[in-house]
Amino acid sequence: MTKFFLSHATPLITGLFIVSLISGIGLFFHVGPGGFRAMHEWLSMLLILPFGLHLWRNWRPMVGYFRHLPMALALVISAIAAGIFLLPTGGAATAGGPPQFRLAHAVLSHTPAEVAPGIGLTVPELSARLTAAGFTLGDAAQTLKDIAAASGKSEADMAAALVGGDA
Repeated sequence: MTKFFLSHATPLITGLFIVSLISGIGLFFHVGPGGFRAMHEWLSMLLILPFGLHLWRNWRPMVGYFRHLPMALALVISAIAAGIFLLPTGGAATAGGPPQFRLAHAVLSHTPAEVAPGIGLTVPELSARLTAAGFTLGDAAQTLKDIAAASGKSEADMAAALVGGDA
């Protein structure tokens, strides 16, 4: 089995990299099937195994790269480029991700009275729906996100209750 992986590490890296490349471009430009995100994340995790085997098999040539400036320079540039994305932006923290997630986060930041008309319910109907789903309603000024947290439930549970489905 080890011989199989060692002989197939580079082809697996190539194939998985192409998948990662295509799905990454799709994610960047917000095009393509909805499965791109999961595909990109999971297959990138799978890429770790053949990459590790490739490094193991080619360890001596890899060590040789570290003796020259281009490898050190490439690693420093890569670390700086990655680090830029981790710098605080100075603004308030906001939900990221796809637009539908940002929309859901925005909706859950409002009270049941503010949201009910937007989903075609009265406040008593929405309150009954949330209570039936196991949420404990408190103060009228409490946001849906706060109601979920106080009820020991997730925002996804709340979103499912709002649309009348299961999480």
